Amino acid sequence: MADRSSPFDGIEELLDKLNRQLETAARSWEQSIEDQSQRRLDLSTNVGSGSTSLDIADEDDEFVVTVDVPGYEADDLDIRLAGELLTIEGERERAEGHDGEEDRGVYIRREREVQSFSRKVTLPAAVDPDGVDATINNGILTIRLPKREPDSESHRIDID
Repeated sequence: MADRSSPFDGIEELLDKLNRQLETAARSWEQSIEDQSQRRLDLSTNVGSGSTSLDIADEDDEFVVTVDVPGYEADDLDIRLAGELLTIEGERERAEGHDGEEDRGVYIRREREVQSFSRKVTLPAAVDPDGVDATINNGILTIRLPKREPDSESHRIDID
């Protein structure tokens, strides 16, 4: 009777294999969800055919926004501030030939087309729009946004 196999001999091995496959599937599913969440985040902050990176630093009395804008000139950029929403947009046209017309040379590869980007960032606190300063140097846009002093004055609010 000892030579006879039990119908349950392979079940433990089968359950281990099933458990490993389920763990692999769960990890893959979690990674897929993280990737989708990251894409949604990217879509909410980047708009346009190109993308650009930015940093926001809190330097006590002002916020400093630094944006990578290689190849963009000051005339290619549009910066707007509406309350605490900072919008930075850029559009770069294809380079033209020396005579003002589009360069009609024979290209082996041409990737430098019209490029644009748009970034919208909500600042963590109110800023003074009159004190905002923006400079561009070596493809880096720096925007200095002085914080607005909290209004310590009390205002009466009438009830209608």
